[in-house]
Amino acid sequence: MHKSVLLEESIEYLNLKDDSIIVDCTLGYGGHSSEILKRIPNGHLYSFDQDSEAINYSQDRLSKIADNYTIIKSNFVNIKEKLNELGIDKVDGILYDLGVSSPQLDEDYRGFSFHKDAHLDMRMDREQDLSAYNVVNEYSLDKLTKIIFKYGEEKFAKSIAKKIVEKRPINTTLELADVIKSAVPMKYKKEHHPARKTFQAIRIEVNNELEVFKKSLADALDLLDINGRICVITFHSLEDRICKDIFKSVSTVRDELKNLPIIPKEYEPKYKVVKVISPKDEEISANNRSRSAKLRVIKRNG
Repeated sequence: MHKSVLLEESIEYLNLKDDSIIVDCTLGYGGHSSEILKRIPNGHLYSFDQDSEAINYSQDRLSKIADNYTIIKSNFVNIKEKLNELGIDKVDGILYDLGVSSPQLDEDYRGFSFHKDAHLDMRMDREQDLSAYNVVNEYSLDKLTKIIFKYGEEKFAKSIAKKIVEKRPINTTLELADVIKSAVPMKYKKEHHPARKTFQAIRIEVNNELEVFKKSLADALDLLDINGRICVITFHSLEDRICKDIFKSVSTVRDELKNLPIIPKEYEPKYKVVKVISPKDEEISANNRSRSAKLRVIKRNG
């Protein structure tokens, strides 16, 4: 079963009260949502997910704890719109856990893993049209190279993309992993699994993850009430950089005002970065998937 990463830390820094209104943007299999729900008996939890299997599992899990929650089947890019439809325009806390859940990785047929044989899929929302199969078999050499380099930060992007185009059609995850292996030097294969970065890149492209996160996080900041907090758990440098840059942009004084003896109140930042946390050694030992995780926390001042 999926282990929620940085669970205790994210729950602590959400600063939950009995009557808090909280949004879990990434319900998944309910690890964070379960712990939040236990701590807000007079509040309400709104949880987003677009994966029907995760929703069905979490619905059952949460219903055994309390009934003051609402599951919203939608991509978290729609956070503001969906909450506004329910009459919610301010919340006390918002959580993002941007990792792919273990069941999605472990279930062969979802096509996320380079360790298991499955049709190339990788869709978080299984009702959308674009899948990994389309990206791998239909994108031009140039587009494929750019995606693997940009989203995978893969130094052998060009040779991997060339080999993919040469070997098309590619139907399964293990076929793709083998093609990637054949495109990189032997020394590189010994360092780590050579398919990891390319699979990450294709998954990000299929689900438009970075653009979706940017828009959602900007809307989340607007939704935050005074003293409210946002906790973001990232798993790779691209997501973390986006989060860090957005948090910095709303929590720092504008350059032209920095030398003033007193900053006028209306120009003081409305947000303050509270903490940046990495997993403890014990958590990394118990759950290897947490090794690259980072939790960033921001608070609304006023």
